[in-house]
Amino acid sequence: MKTALREGFTTGSAATGAALAALCLLREGSAPTEVEVPLPPFAPAPRPGRPAAACPETPGPEALVPAAPGPEASGDAQPHGWRTLPVAACGAGPAPELAALPLPPGRAAHAVVLKDGGDDPDATNGARITVTIIIEEATRMAAEQNAPAAAAAASGSGAPGDAQAFPPIRIDGGPGVGRVTLPGLPVPVGAAAINPVPRQQMEWALRHALSTRPGPRRPLTALVSVPEGAALAARTFNPRLGIVGGISILGTQGTVRPFSHAAWKATIAQGLEVALATGCPAVALSTGRRSERLLMARYPRLPPQAFVQAADFAAFSLKAAGALPGVDIIWGCFFGKLLKLAQGHAYTHARSADLDLTALAALCREHGATCAPAVARCTTAAQALELLLSEAAGPAVLRAATTKAAAVAAAFAGRPVRLHLFHTDGRELACL
Repeated sequence: MKTALREGFTTGSAATGAALAALCLLREGSAPTEVEVPLPPFAPAPRPGRPAAACPETPGPEALVPAAPGPEASGDAQPHGWRTLPVAACGAGPAPELAALPLPPGRAAHAVVLKDGGDDPDATNGARITVTIIIEEATRMAAEQNAPAAAAAASGSGAPGDAQAFPPIRIDGGPGVGRVTLPGLPVPVGAAAINPVPRQQMEWALRHALSTRPGPRRPLTALVSVPEGAALAARTFNPRLGIVGGISILGTQGTVRPFSHAAWKATIAQGLEVALATGCPAVALSTGRRSERLLMARYPRLPPQAFVQAADFAAFSLKAAGALPGVDIIWGCFFGKLLKLAQGHAYTHARSADLDLTALAALCREHGATCAPAVARCTTAAQALELLLSEAAGPAVLRAATTKAAAVAAAFAGRPVRLHLFHTDGRELACL
């Protein structure tokens, strides 16, 4: 019997949970073992349900429940739902990686939530997402954030309650959270790589916790840190995107759905935006890391930001690249992906795109290749390729297949695409 795949949660949700746990310890003196976290997107109208709790006295659901406003939480936006997250650690004072901060006793607390990718683990799965909550001096924070607070009040930022009734909340990144160095991302250059939706999620949660629990309201700073973030970032696309020093705090839905196509498409789109914003003259799309390395060797003068791994999302990537003004499009792949592109597949994964070698056999016959019958009986593109490479007519067949693939790529992109066919041993077999 097929087992349902387990949903995880984003680094944004993990940071929000850690912030709520630290706030609970600061305000109430108790360290919670779990917290309820509001999940984006934030809807424009209240929905029936139960308010969140920053501390464990209010029992929480095991899964999502509809959102509801608590006292003073009837602002323009309400969360889509809630999720209960376990708290791995919670203690007084700043997190160990922030121990050098000169803070008086009782002004700071920190908590840790372990990122859980569910059945779709990524490089950040299991990372210690830590948030230190600091109670700030009201006068200093008011001076720093008076203008943003006024703008939020005028526009309806989505945080619960009247913005003028709440002191400011500042969110920033500490060790292990990357810093943005290139334009084209949703976060400005110089800022911590905490995306807008997780920032909204954290601020909404902290304001909601303040509005539903007694106690004084003071300006807060939330510093997100990830002790192993710098090492983890090397296994992500962050260096390519100009995010240095750590991972990004991400998440538009709050949860991670296993094998999410949307997450990969978002990564592709973001890479293309960075390529455009940094003035790349071309974008070089590849189907994986090996083909990307070969494209990089072929175009050594292109900056790293020009190279984007499209994986199996042929139509999506090419259409998005085609929408970039004044940018040439390059596609690099191996033989199997090229044949699927030539067949017109928008998505080339083996689960949904069958490889039809009869079409390749027809090309063999058209160009006089004697291996046509053997090609038709092959079970893999690699087998067929080795047969073609031993044929005198093989190069003509490969060029014809590449021409078909390039035509499909151009149709997806809406303009010409320069296509490179590589052998897995590194040879370039065709280029159009």
